[in-house]
Amino acid sequence: MLLLEPEARSALWRRLVQIIEEYTEHIDAWRVTAELDPDKIRSMLAPLDFRRSWDPLDALEFAAENLWRYQTHTPHPRYYGLFNPAPTTMGIAADALVAAFNPQLAAWSHSPVAAEIENHLVRAFGVRFGYDPASLDGTFASGGAEANHTAVLAALARSFPEYAQKGVWALRGQPVFYSSVESHHSFVKAARTCGIGSDALHEIAVDSGLRMNPEALQSRIAADRADGLAPFMIVATAGTTNAGVVDPIPKFAEIAQREGLWLHVDAAWGGAAILVDELKYLLDGIALADSITFDAHKWLSTPMGAGLFLTRHPAILTRTFSTPTAYMPREAAHLSVVDPHLHSLQWSRRFIGLKVFLSLLVAGWDGYAAALRRMTAMGDQLRRLLADSGWKIENKTPLPVVCFSHPGGPEPEAIARDIVRSGEAWISTTRMGGKVVLRACITNFRTGDNDVRALVESLNASRLRQGAAHGAAAQA
Repeated sequence: MLLLEPEARSALWRRLVQIIEEYTEHIDAWRVTAELDPDKIRSMLAPLDFRRSWDPLDALEFAAENLWRYQTHTPHPRYYGLFNPAPTTMGIAADALVAAFNPQLAAWSHSPVAAEIENHLVRAFGVRFGYDPASLDGTFASGGAEANHTAVLAALARSFPEYAQKGVWALRGQPVFYSSVESHHSFVKAARTCGIGSDALHEIAVDSGLRMNPEALQSRIAADRADGLAPFMIVATAGTTNAGVVDPIPKFAEIAQREGLWLHVDAAWGGAAILVDELKYLLDGIALADSITFDAHKWLSTPMGAGLFLTRHPAILTRTFSTPTAYMPREAAHLSVVDPHLHSLQWSRRFIGLKVFLSLLVAGWDGYAAALRRMTAMGDQLRRLLADSGWKIENKTPLPVVCFSHPGGPEPEAIARDIVRSGEAWISTTRMGGKVVLRACITNFRTGDNDVRALVESLNASRLRQGAAHGAAAQA
């Protein structure tokens, strides 16, 4: 039963391809959001006690049908949410190949081509960010959280050589590092799981444009040193989750060099701007960073998850993660290669890079640049249509994330709930400048002018509905 007979496999693959094609072709006609009813889902699953073997096609249909029914469809062109795109066709094909071949990326010798494809991509992206190809290094990760965790570990290993062996007890003072109040909360988790505690992350105030304030950072570093703390790292963000803001990287590179601190740039989403000539100025100075986080599963549209950690320090990953063993394969010991398990946080892991490799191989840098331009143009279109309808744009960025409100209108949470419940689109709220605002982000290469207009029409209709309901409640 674990390996089906050829005839059954053939039928299964045919139907699987049909399901994928139906989903790809018709998702835009479906509602974006699902009914949120955990009791209904649990009741549906409760009878499945695995005592009876199902027909393979029936099992496949069950899974597909319920993914259709009970999922927020992030590949939908009217999903305006967190950075979850429609996946590339080649990315889907790559993940299917990887599942079938099941390469093991712990030891280089077990899948040399997989390891070298990933190394090739590390060099290609590192060069695009401005790193010297002779000295750059990096590794694939499950996503930005793991890549950011890797950055904190690498910075600790560089600043405190005894950390890897003896842990936090051997450190001189409490290690501390810095990011803006707008930075990603994965750094809080990283601080906890590195053993230095979440209090080690000192969040720095932002200016009126929501960029980390260099003067505030410099003052905090001086105060922390005076208090006997041990600063070791600065995190700049290139494309904040909330508002798409890019910190002034060159200024933080100067501070990091002057203070002897590791500079990490979290470019998980906004880093893709480096591929577009008219946007790459946003990332000026990024080549000065000691390390960079970049997620191909965000703005490059590969299936989840495909994170990258890049660094200009070629020895730091081995220094941070190398763990010699007696049992790992040694067939490649005489070759000038590095086993991935000695070079990253993970041990046994999936061949992450193939979906990036095949997508890039088919689209090319120019194809990706064209897709990114289209999404950026849709963001500009959304701003124009919102402004024309009386909405106030709350953030300032050339990237396609739009935060907005309606002065004197209904509460943003009520509008977001109304839109999501309707299934017409998915948007969210966030907090900016002490107030709640609506947020819509375009990271889907299929989102077009009609989709953007439909969102604004839904927002305007919801504003009227919510306003009328609020007025009726006030009169009652």
